[in-house]
Amino acid sequence: MLRSALLYTALLIGANTGFAAQVDWQAAHDAGLVKLVPSRDAPPIPETEFTDPDGGTHRLSDWQGKVALVNFWATWCAPCREEMPALDALQAELGGEDFQVVTIATGRNAPAKIDQFFEETGVQNLPVLLDPRQQLARQMGVVGLPVTVLIDRDGNEVARLLGDADWSSDAAKDVIRQLTAD
Repeated sequence: MLRSALLYTALLIGANTGFAAQVDWQAAHDAGLVKLVPSRDAPPIPETEFTDPDGGTHRLSDWQGKVALVNFWATWCAPCREEMPALDALQAELGGEDFQVVTIATGRNAPAKIDQFFEETGVQNLPVLLDPRQQLARQMGVVGLPVTVLIDRDGNEVARLLGDADWSSDAAKDVIRQLTAD
């Protein structure tokens, strides 16, 4: 009985390692995503609610079944201003049934300021979602901005990037394609 349990445990661990190896993290790092760090033993994604400007409520589990690139940002954040057009381009090219860029303005970000920010940076394809009390950001360990968290179809954090990145780069698109491959 103990042997069977050990065998199945070893197979399960091997299967999880094989699944995690779908993404070539080293290639992503070498191609320019040097701050992207694969997550190990990440806690479950919280069920904390956040809102949209119309008062609708959302949870990260709303995107379960899709790969989600969750980006925490703010209108006053200079690196966010640089990064947001690349996120918009990534959503325009790869967003759809299998993948979604989920941008969440955390802290005090008036919807009018977000609209102005999007207009000034040319953003057209990203959602306006709000975490005004930073509850979700705190629960996800966001201590600076921007922070991007990659979440797999099952709702597990698979990688995190602190700071800005060129999400429209070939390296970023390759990571998303690898995560969405069946």
